[in-house]
Amino acid sequence: MVFRPLLLAVTMAATLGACSPTIETRGALPDPDQLALVQPGRLNRDDIADMLGSPSSRSAFGDETWYYITSKVLREPFGEKELERQVVAIDFNENGIVSDVRTYGLDDGREVRLVGRETHTAGQDITILQQLLGNVGRFEGSSEPGTGR
Repeated sequence: MVFRPLLLAVTMAATLGACSPTIETRGALPDPDQLALVQPGRLNRDDIADMLGSPSSRSAFGDETWYYITSKVLREPFGEKELERQVVAIDFNENGIVSDVRTYGLDDGREVRLVGRETHTAGQDITILQQLLGNVGRFEGSSEPGTGR
């Protein structure tokens, strides 16, 4: 009987400890001293990769752009909130030489509203049971093989 209150206290402490908020850092931002050396017209892709490492992301369309992204996120038991974000975008021209360097923060981002519409397909809205039983009795077995009758 002595262990019951102790077990309850340990369980409550573990539960409350699991609910405490934590701050996580995601991604990796290049060293500011190295980033200061990146100037348009002087370095190529290989130089940037050697100095700053691999980018977090690359552009999918248009001119080639490398993105170095980091953010700090507050994780709570019922969700998370982004506290800080830094994005460094490095553009390259068609010869692979740096053409522009831009820096963005959390305030530069925009919310993207998702579209809630649905694409309807032709056909009937029937249940699985209706699908399974719908063909019962619709087809007659042929009495003579290969005749279709």
